[in-house]
Amino acid sequence: MYPTSPVNILVVDDEPSLTELLSMVMRQESWDVRSALNGSEAIRAARGFRPDAIVLDVMLPDMDGIRLLPRLRAVLPGVPILFLAALDSLQDRLVGLRAGADDYVTKPFSLEEVVLRLRGLLRRSGAAQQRPDAGLVVGDLTLDQETRQVRRAGKDIRLTPTEFELLRFLMHNPGRVLSKAQILDRVWAYDFGGQSNVVELYISYLRRKIDAQREPMIHTVRGVGYTIRPAG
Repeated sequence: MYPTSPVNILVVDDEPSLTELLSMVMRQESWDVRSALNGSEAIRAARGFRPDAIVLDVMLPDMDGIRLLPRLRAVLPGVPILFLAALDSLQDRLVGLRAGADDYVTKPFSLEEVVLRLRGLLRRSGAAQQRPDAGLVVGDLTLDQETRQVRRAGKDIRLTPTEFELLRFLMHNPGRVLSKAQILDRVWAYDFGGQSNVVELYISYLRRKIDAQREPMIHTVRGVGYTIRPAG
């Protein structure tokens, strides 16, 4: 289930498309995410949002990340910071780490790599101690968030990435009825508008795999949304 105090992540990058993608995958980790497009916004967000970790682009329009980092640390002395940079030389890495960054990834990078690096930083800082277990369990259905393995009654179930994220969101909220809008926001990170039947489509895909020839776990609450609960 979700932690009682969600992990807060601040993403500082002047590329809106990149911050949107990063925010999407981080929200799938149940993290609360804010973004800033420049250093000034980042300092204001650090004061108000109080992030548990910061993803910081080295190149920003008003000041570079090397200069911004100590100003962020003045607001939040112990916050772990993950640098993003377009250059991939040893010297660039050393400059970033000497400036006080806790870790460093270079563009282009995989979104999964950024999430894995952040998990490590959060564990070391103690912010993620309230989520020690990567496994989700609802009845006889289990989902491992690290290995992405799903089983029902001990039998492996193969899911596509989107099916997995939809199931993970449902299993984070067992017994809670989730609306289409909530599911679209968390799983797809944007509103399909008139095409919101994409949720119905993927719910049907999940049912074929999770509930096939078994007592159903995924239920429709007419006019409200969908929920998952133990069979029986």
